[in-house]
Amino acid sequence: MSKHFTILVGSVLGASEYVADALSDTLKEKGFQADIQLEPDFDSIDTDSTWIVCTSTHGAGDLPDNIQPFAEQLKDKDLSAVNAYVIGLGDSSYDTFCFGAMTMETLLKDGNATLLAAPFHIDVLNHPIPEDEAVAWLEKTVS
Repeated sequence: MSKHFTILVGSVLGASEYVADALSDTLKEKGFQADIQLEPDFDSIDTDSTWIVCTSTHGAGDLPDNIQPFAEQLKDKDLSAVNAYVIGLGDSSYDTFCFGAMTMETLLKDGNATLLAAPFHIDVLNHPIPEDEAVAWLEKTVS
């Protein structure tokens, strides 16, 4: 696994950005390099970095507007060199809980990316400070 992480954020109201900031801080404390992309663009991502896709779900199960162009870029791409994690934020009272993260997971798998762990879905209904859950997960998952 790379010592460099790229955190790709899909956010509407900012919760995913808070999670990304907390993940970045934690990775840096552990000696890794991390950068955050709030408007991810495939061509500007270091392919040697490990991706952490952190996205909420918007509307009727859609990706947030800021990550939709990136998702389009992933279609029909060979992602076999990509190692990634997926973190989804959602509210389980909706039947579209974490559909944004599921969409990103599907795009990564369809491109033959390697998911380094099962996607982590955070229910903000039960965890109103999702960055705490994400950091706890990261500390267990990334060594």
